[in-house]
Amino acid sequence: MIVIVNYGVGNVGSVLNMLRKVGAKARISGEAADIEAADKLILPGIGHFGSGMNKLAETGLIPVLQEQALVRAKPVLGICLGMQMMTRGSDESDVPGLGWIDAYTHRFQEAPGLRVPHTGWNTVKPTNGAKLFEHGGVEAERFYFVHSYYVRTADPAHAAATCVYGPEFVASFEAGNIFGAQFHPEKSHLFGMAMLRKFVNL
Repeated sequence: MIVIVNYGVGNVGSVLNMLRKVGAKARISGEAADIEAADKLILPGIGHFGSGMNKLAETGLIPVLQEQALVRAKPVLGICLGMQMMTRGSDESDVPGLGWIDAYTHRFQEAPGLRVPHTGWNTVKPTNGAKLFEHGGVEAERFYFVHSYYVRTADPAHAAATCVYGPEFVASFEAGNIFGAQFHPEKSHLFGMAMLRKFVNL
């Protein structure tokens, strides 16, 4: 069972629908017992970093999520803001992140021809061996983005895929059982389905 963590931020229904399309057994829940019983977890999110962290703290779920992710080492996928919240913090807020990966979230700098937020389809280039991406001849995949902030990992080896929008940035990270996607796989049609299917099958 995959549990999509419901803490009041994010389009959890779209994630659930896409998981069901790939044949996954999944549910939306903000209950600690469901999170403890889950085989895998998805942390979605849309919006402001500080507000997201505060809402998650208000649920009282952070300790149980820490236990599942860091002690029991269950696979956890953060999507968009959920990915950013897994880092140490963000330029957007002085509220600290979960710190599940040594990474930090930075704001895109506006420049001529570079509109912020980064919105729409863009090409993502997976690194060799990244577990949630296709390999064997597929050099690039396309996903749907909506974000003004991007993640920079302290260890380049944790970058599972990169994307270029002005600077090259980490579109997805992977550190053991911790996975992040800056794009929205639930809005990314076939490539998004393929990614979620790989997460389901880990």
